[in-house]
Amino acid sequence: MNNALVEIKQVCAGYDHKTVLKDVSLTIYERDFLGIIGPNGGGKTTLLKVILGLLRPFSGEVVQHESLKQRIGYMPQTNSIDKRFPILVSEVVESGLIAEKGLSGQEKKALVKAMLVTMGIEQLASQPIGKLSGGQLQRTLLARAVINQPALLILDEPNSYVDKRFETNFYGLLQELNKATSIVLVSHDVGSIVSTVKNIACVDETLHYHAGTDIDEHWLEAHYDCPLDLIGHGAIPHRILKSHD
Repeated sequence: MNNALVEIKQVCAGYDHKTVLKDVSLTIYERDFLGIIGPNGGGKTTLLKVILGLLRPFSGEVVQHESLKQRIGYMPQTNSIDKRFPILVSEVVESGLIAEKGLSGQEKKALVKAMLVTMGIEQLASQPIGKLSGGQLQRTLLARAVINQPALLILDEPNSYVDKRFETNFYGLLQELNKATSIVLVSHDVGSIVSTVKNIACVDETLHYHAGTDIDEHWLEAHYDCPLDLIGHGAIPHRILKSHD
């Protein structure tokens, strides 16, 4: 079995004394690919903040193991970014190397150029982020998150703005990254989760873990708190909500 990178042990967490996560335990292993699903307000983003060390739990323990060494890449939701901020695409990507003290300026620029090519946005290097489409901004943020080859990559709703021209490349890139990097992917798109990840966790105040992706409608209804069907269609299955209150 692969070594653990992060261990969350019986964590309760929230804001202003209001509990959002209750008695949550989770282990993220080396080369894990964990999909996190759950209803709005269920605590998915709160869990990410706990993993990232941005939110201190009310109780419980979060252990980042030595093999992680703080090498965490994070791609936030694109709608959380202030596009009015005067920064260029190349500068955003280079900011992912801020902790790499041993690199020269030339080495950093070479890494940025190569990453922009990988993401198919090399022509946007000198563009301010305010002029980017949602999909272009998403590629830029992903480039920043992975440029320093993190041990753990956390993606918060990355497929919100995946443009169709990049969608296949995007999921293919994640599969390639997963050969050396653990990935935690939060998404409302259950179909993409099932077809991409290795294991699934459903967060709705508590956490229900499912090893593997062979889940059925009954498990989803029991833990997602929202009845749905998964329908295979092409490479990515879709989700269809049934009638419910």
